[in-house]
Amino acid sequence: MNCLGCYTEVKEGYCLKCRKKLFDKARVPAVLLFDAPKADNLAEFQEHSKRLSISGVQLKYSIWLENGELKLYDRNGQYILKPVPPAKQLINFDDAPENEHLTMQIAEQFFNIDTAANALIHFKDGQPAYITRRFDVKPDGSKYMQEDFAQLTNRTKHTHGETFKYEGTYEEIGILIKKFVAAAMPALEKFFQLVIFNYVFSNGDAHLKNFSLIRNDSGEYLLAPAYDLMSTVIHTPYESDTALDLYADDINSAYYSAYGHYGRDNFMELARRLGIVETRAARILDQFNTNKNEITEFINGSFLSEVVKKLYVSCFNDKVKRIQ
Repeated sequence: MNCLGCYTEVKEGYCLKCRKKLFDKARVPAVLLFDAPKADNLAEFQEHSKRLSISGVQLKYSIWLENGELKLYDRNGQYILKPVPPAKQLINFDDAPENEHLTMQIAEQFFNIDTAANALIHFKDGQPAYITRRFDVKPDGSKYMQEDFAQLTNRTKHTHGETFKYEGTYEEIGILIKKFVAAAMPALEKFFQLVIFNYVFSNGDAHLKNFSLIRNDSGEYLLAPAYDLMSTVIHTPYESDTALDLYADDINSAYYSAYGHYGRDNFMELARRLGIVETRAARILDQFNTNKNEITEFINGSFLSEVVKKLYVSCFNDKVKRIQ
């Protein structure tokens, strides 16, 4: 069987590398000791829940690792658990946990994007869930200071309405990275790569709260590891290509006006506005085409259903063509 973390071949559960990243080498079973949330146990789960992501309907639960056992926790757990979303307005919702897991693994394994440690896990009744380790929680349970870009741009529901986290541009995030991160240029290149990744893999929910800065033990701000990466078009097919505009008035650019979507010209303009050297920006864009065959094979070897594998690959190929 394949490791539920990185897909390498294992006898059961997780390979040593994934156990090290997720559980500090502990032998944690790949099956939880409790069933997935449903009518007879939903009250218990709701004590640990918070709505997020796909149109505000996906749920997450707080988990703590204690004596080799993963348990539901009241708050501030070490892990976040996301089961199959209950919302029937989504399509292909049974594939949501593996969609996020696969997309996070592609980001890390093919593009060396720093990501939150993650894996697939199963409830006692067999239903899959996505599990990720919180990077803002220290070993002693205390937390690193983390601020997302809704906070950093002073946008809240009260000041900007229900859609506050979608009010802004990726250029605006880049400007704040320049302001707060000491090693700004490497952080800007990582951010630029992540913006393109979200576009190529059809993550239309990469909003202001899905990018963060985190303060390390030395007091320096760093770009936080990537999180909440998934091909959201699989579940919400009529959404926009991006959660935010690339930059102000980008839809009036020559390319967008001609084709009705972003292309290479738009991303090169974003790079110019962020101060990224043209050759560096071109190299970042080109890497998405270089690994296309290997990524397609990786997707086909994932735990997605066969129908969703084809849809995932089709969306990926379409977006790669746009940025060539």
